[in-house]
Amino acid sequence: MPKSVGVLVMEHIAVGLVENNKLAGALSTYPEKGTSLDALQSMPAENIGDCIRQQIDAVAKGEKIHSIGLGFPGVIRDGIIEDSPNLHQVKGFNLQAALSARGLSAPVRVFNDADAMAAGIAATRDKLHKLIRVWTLGNGVGFGRYPWSEGVWEGGHSVVTLDPKESLCGCGGRGHLEGVLGHRSMRLRFLDLEPEEVFENARTGDARCSEFVTLCHRALAAATATSIHMDGPGQFYITGRNAKFIEIALLDRLVHEMVKMSPLQGSRFEVVSTSDEVGIIGAALNAERSASAST
Repeated sequence: MPKSVGVLVMEHIAVGLVENNKLAGALSTYPEKGTSLDALQSMPAENIGDCIRQQIDAVAKGEKIHSIGLGFPGVIRDGIIEDSPNLHQVKGFNLQAALSARGLSAPVRVFNDADAMAAGIAATRDKLHKLIRVWTLGNGVGFGRYPWSEGVWEGGHSVVTLDPKESLCGCGGRGHLEGVLGHRSMRLRFLDLEPEEVFENARTGDARCSEFVTLCHRALAAATATSIHMDGPGQFYITGRNAKFIEIALLDRLVHEMVKMSPLQGSRFEVVSTSDEVGIIGAALNAERSASAST
């Protein structure tokens, strides 16, 4: 089977060699230890490209590579990062061209990181024949879709409230899902509490925290219902470090209240743990399919 390289850039850079939708060696990461979000936030766009190239070389080790796939946060079109709210310095950076110009022999394709994660979940859970969608709840909120298709797919910026005071989204927009459920946004909303404390206090009956937990679930249900009304029902996975806060039974009930047309009912939710490995496999899978379709 041909080998591909998968790259996942979220809060750090992780790269791996992939064969037959499985890792074919050890991962290479940057930085190697500790929280790396600050390191990437302070790194110029060209340097991020150089760092990715170095990690690719480290895992490829001179082997013949069929394709290289990258999962990167932001609005990605034709290899260009049109915007990335959590890595502002890469806005407008043609990452695909930059890597290709550095002498990589295999075709390079860049995808939204959430789309890479969705493809990885499909590959590792034997769902390659199904439509699946993935909410990634982390510093921001990502929305991934498999099979991949052209589009912006910034579902984390779905408008879920008309309250003009809801302005905590990292992109600056009002009423967004990420402005409610993003980790950064929750910390800004509760300056005296960490998100974990907010949900713990809600369980013990704190009114302010309980009201917010209800808002979180309604916001996620509203964004999910919008996706269902646009793309049909199906399987939704919830992942990321804050997926632990989601009560599936409550979310399912709220979505059922919002989706009433019988052909659109029947969606399912599952909280799953993911890893760099899953996103790397998904990025490689999307790149392999893209490269094969263009030949």
